[in-house]
Amino acid sequence: MVDRQGRVGTIAPYDLTGMFRGDDGVLRYADLPHSLVQMLRSTVDRLPDAEALVELGGERLSYRQVWERATRVSGGLRQLGVGAGDRVAIHLPNGVGWALAFFGVQLAGAVVVPVNTRFAEREVAYVLEDSGAKFVFEAGEPLPDGEPLVADDAEPTDIAAIFYTSGTTGFPKGAMTTHENFLANCENCRRVIGFGADEPIRNLISVPLFHVTGCNSQLLITTQLGGTSVIMPQFDVGRFLDAIVDERIDVLTSVPAVYWLAMNQPKFADVDVSGVGVVAYGGAPTPPELVARIHEAFPSAHLGNGFGLTETSSVATFLPHQYCETRPETVGFAAPVVELDLLDHDGQGVGELLIRGQNVVAGYWNKPEATAETIVDGWLHTGDLARIDDGGFVQIVDRVKDMINRGGENVYSVEVESALIEHPDVFEVAVVGVPDAMMGEKVGAVVVPKPGATLQGDELVAFASHLLAEFKVPEYVWVRDQPLDRNAGGKVLKAALREHTDWRRVR
Repeated sequence: MVDRQGRVGTIAPYDLTGMFRGDDGVLRYADLPHSLVQMLRSTVDRLPDAEALVELGGERLSYRQVWERATRVSGGLRQLGVGAGDRVAIHLPNGVGWALAFFGVQLAGAVVVPVNTRFAEREVAYVLEDSGAKFVFEAGEPLPDGEPLVADDAEPTDIAAIFYTSGTTGFPKGAMTTHENFLANCENCRRVIGFGADEPIRNLISVPLFHVTGCNSQLLITTQLGGTSVIMPQFDVGRFLDAIVDERIDVLTSVPAVYWLAMNQPKFADVDVSGVGVVAYGGAPTPPELVARIHEAFPSAHLGNGFGLTETSSVATFLPHQYCETRPETVGFAAPVVELDLLDHDGQGVGELLIRGQNVVAGYWNKPEATAETIVDGWLHTGDLARIDDGGFVQIVDRVKDMINRGGENVYSVEVESALIEHPDVFEVAVVGVPDAMMGEKVGAVVVPKPGATLQGDELVAFASHLLAEFKVPEYVWVRDQPLDRNAGGKVLKAALREHTDWRRVR
């Protein structure tokens, strides 16, 4: 039951009021702030003395101080020749400085280019050259400082930032994110989680700010609500647990593996988590057993599983608390301003997921051909294969490029990964196609055991045989001790696994 002109499914768990359909057919919120500058100014005017930014082991700033410091960064950029529309790169680690740089660029009327600090030097150079960055914030260098400057004439459709995709294959592409893209995502987050319009949350940011999850769905929504962004300069599980108590954290967002790691620390039993009201996760298949453990470990929290892309400014779908334990194989429902469709259904009800909404970016910087291929008539072609049932639940089954064609049979890697992750000794797993002269491809699994556990390939095959059709059961298994390599968004680098894994046939 999919209608490109309507919503998908019969369950509508979110607030759908206050929206309209524009002349281009895209759903929009009626009453968003005009720009990120207007959003920040509104919070500063409303709550000037509230705590805005905390860097663990570093500075603590009120909203008034954020405004004063960011306007001086803006003035300093202008003195350096940065004008409206110029690109300014942020190549900084997580911290108060990153946030001040971001807001300072907005206040100067320029365009932020967040740079992945995990990129190789060649990749960083590509981003700086491709974006044409006029200035680069670099670690160890003072922030620009000048007379306070506020450029507040940005239009909602003006480009506010260019987020470069993590580049699992080839060089990354720069997703042009407008002011309304950012603000639509903030409103999506507020509605799917159920925050009030003015809720002073304390949000622990343990993921990179150069990624849309950390920036768009943590820093910016917290700022709009007038809450406190507590920023970890780098992830450390001990500091993560300490911060929950010391900083009175009530909102957590991370990948499932982080919660598993935290809950398996000896000190976790002594950590008071009663104040945590929201635990959001995403970015990887989450076995029902782990969801149940998270629920038990954070008894006061509402859980939520989010799914999105750089090109959707972060959140596209969300699985709310009441369904996390009963439908953990899904990523929930379309966010309020999002519409979904499937392209080219196969016989199993699977097709490429299409997304339309106010949160879909304007396109790729300097890449009109890639933009035209990816965004067609307002619909983003995600490259993700999905099912959507009659209730509106979305299940991501694979990337188009990661689907395994075994002698004409489609095998969706996420389905196999979800089965293998249920094994009690499996910590993480990635499934890819292994070239085969006769079948074209066969199923291969790279598995990382939990600490202290041992795994054998034939044992995993026997386990999977009870859960999967015979043609989906891995024929090649490689057990490794090192964690799977991931990009900054938490996605496994499957191209590298295909190329460098020493496959062992087990059946």
